[in-house]
Amino acid sequence: MSDDLIDRLRLVRSPGIGPITYRQLLARFGDAAAALAAVPDLARRGGGRSPNLFNRGDAEREIARVETLGARYLILGQGLYPRLLSEMDDAPPLLMAKGQLGLLERFAVAIVGARNASAAACRFARGLAHGLGQQGAVVVSGLARGIDSAAHDGSLDSGTIGIVAGGIDIFYPPENQERQKAIFEHGLVLAEMPPGTEPRARHFPYRNRIIAGISAGTVVIEAAPRSGSLITARLAAEAGREVMAVPGSPLDPRAQGCNQLIRDGATLVQSAADVMEAIRPFEVKVESAPVPYEAPIAPTECDESATRAIEELLGPSPVPVDEVIRLSGVPSGAVQMVLLELDLAGRLDRHAGGKVSLR
Repeated sequence: MSDDLIDRLRLVRSPGIGPITYRQLLARFGDAAAALAAVPDLARRGGGRSPNLFNRGDAEREIARVETLGARYLILGQGLYPRLLSEMDDAPPLLMAKGQLGLLERFAVAIVGARNASAAACRFARGLAHGLGQQGAVVVSGLARGIDSAAHDGSLDSGTIGIVAGGIDIFYPPENQERQKAIFEHGLVLAEMPPGTEPRARHFPYRNRIIAGISAGTVVIEAAPRSGSLITARLAAEAGREVMAVPGSPLDPRAQGCNQLIRDGATLVQSAADVMEAIRPFEVKVESAPVPYEAPIAPTECDESATRAIEELLGPSPVPVDEVIRLSGVPSGAVQMVLLELDLAGRLDRHAGGKVSLR
């Protein structure tokens, strides 16, 4: 049990330290141990109290539990951590993985859709997943009812990755227990949450960003407006990945989300060949030589007057960090340091698209 893993886990599990803050801390201080030591002072300088840091004993117990389950940690920027996922600003610093780790070296396509999917859509999803597997793709989905389950079933023999919203040892929904166990054996299951975590509504968007981020493209098959599948599609688009949709009858409410995606510019697909044609540029990218992990610009010290100027530019409405840098005239690293201090003090909210606001 390495000290570095323990320290990283303590950072990840500490309240108020999200993926972006974690990356900024490591970029500034070089390693997790130094970052942990610096957090109390940074929070004080930001005008708040130090976060209640996750203690070492709890971290050691979680690591032992993961090992007992036959799983292992994947660390952002190291080893087999998925390359496409690491490109996302809010990529999980740590993932738990159980199953065939070699699947992470292949390019992946996500298939998502309605939990209450029609029988015809489930059959299509199984066939599409099987066809993608025959052409060398790994199929990613969220181990939910309906389309997700069908996609995993169709690709179990060729390669499938299930992303769960709770702990890696939790079977949700319960009827998918045997399916998840089969993926442990023949595919791969990934989880961001600690073992024993029962999935809650707030966990699913986090899971969806992993599905979108690990994949070269996302295919949506039956999705109602405002569904989780459309959130996954939006996250994929924001990450610069291919968004694809299978058209459906305008008389079926479950097809409205897919048809709207196509109207908004998603690629219409009807076969595995269509999908492969759309993601070909990403296939080349994933199969090329690994790109070294690039840390964000390291935060640097900032004087008191510059700190005040930056805080005065912030308010309750989200504003892009790039705009704060431009208007303040303060170097990027110094702005990032002020934001880091405010974040650790519990005074800053981070939003999608690199935006921030004061609480």
